[in-house]
Amino acid sequence: MAVEDKSSKWLSFIFLSIMALFWILPLLWVLSTSLKPESQAISWPIRWIPETITFQNYMDVFVRQDVPILRWFWNSFFIATVHTALMLLFNSMSAYAFARLKFRGRDILFWSLMGTMMIPPVMNLVPLYGLISTLGWVNNYAAMIFPGLASVFGIFLLRQFFIGIPHELEEAARIDGASTFFIYWKIILPLAKPSLVVLALFTFMANWNDYLWPLIVTTSADMRTLPVGLAIMQGQFNIQFAKLMAATLFSALPVIILFIFAQRFIVKGIALSGIKG
Repeated sequence: MAVEDKSSKWLSFIFLSIMALFWILPLLWVLSTSLKPESQAISWPIRWIPETITFQNYMDVFVRQDVPILRWFWNSFFIATVHTALMLLFNSMSAYAFARLKFRGRDILFWSLMGTMMIPPVMNLVPLYGLISTLGWVNNYAAMIFPGLASVFGIFLLRQFFIGIPHELEEAARIDGASTFFIYWKIILPLAKPSLVVLALFTFMANWNDYLWPLIVTTSADMRTLPVGLAIMQGQFNIQFAKLMAATLFSALPVIILFIFAQRFIVKGIALSGIKG
């Protein structure tokens, strides 16, 4: 039995190592290309180690007048951060109501919300754009922050975690005179930190990498986000791969850093949310 367990661990390690290699190879190629002169970036066969290392691509990206990459970075960071914060607030309040409060029609309403997950998001683009246009939010931060704040997936994830929190903590707080909002804010949310971090990471990454919706609701270069800006950098007839890879690596750094710092919460948050209720 011990030999079988050891063999299975080694097989798991080898499999995960291979998968990690497949994941990291494109990132290494982006890094390598961003440090090459353009002539070497488009050469064949591919050389993983640059013959000549240069940081000129990064300098060119930041000084180009037609590519306000710092402005695009700020737009993406501000929109993703505010959207994530508001989403955590609204989703956690809804999840608390579905998990801990008793009211008529609670289960019917919850499973009706679950049913909306079967609707493809692309079907909402036209009516959502009509609403945004009516509100006068086109080419505005609000158009990229407020849509999607009520996430059915986020409500479900947090509800599953909240269900697993012992009711004795809530009952003891009520005996001491605590209000419903106090219990939610001071007891439930601190205990749900792993699940909140997981949802925050997923939400931030999805918003940071979103391309289609910012492309639709923005009309000026100053309001573009990084994914849309990178598409603009490709040009219509000529693509400068080295500079494009430099900008791509710059755009990926925040998500990589966020993932590194939040990784210890990811498995714990998903596991605890998945086994409860």
